[in-house]
Amino acid sequence: MRGLHADTGYLLYRLGLRSGQLFNTFLQESGLRLRHYAVLRYLAGADGALQRELSTRLGYDPSAIVGLVDDLEKLGLTERRPSPDDRRGKIVVLTEDGRAFLRDTDEAGRRVTNDLLGPLDAGERETLHALLLKVADRP
Repeated sequence: MRGLHADTGYLLYRLGLRSGQLFNTFLQESGLRLRHYAVLRYLAGADGALQRELSTRLGYDPSAIVGLVDDLEKLGLTERRPSPDDRRGKIVVLTEDGRAFLRDTDEAGRRVTNDLLGPLDAGERETLHALLLKVADRP
């Protein structure tokens, strides 16, 4: 019988749990969670997104996206605007306060990553990142 540490899927699961715990700890002061942070980070690289796009891109249930965007909007970090392509749809955009929040959390995010990947040297971190991108980018 194989041990758990021989199972790559289990190791990825454990790493994901640890990463989530570390990120949630650093976000605790702001009242946000990792799921909120993921929405903000996605929006930082986009000119806005429909809620259904956020759901698809982030892999969250559509009803969860509604709640996350509601939370972020109450804090002034995002806002909903009418979609130019779909009059029933709303585009979620990052506000200036949202951008400032992300800038303020950049260093803490680097500390979390450094803590998580502490045993790896720079080359190993690059390799791990490249391999994770390769796996994560699959449809």
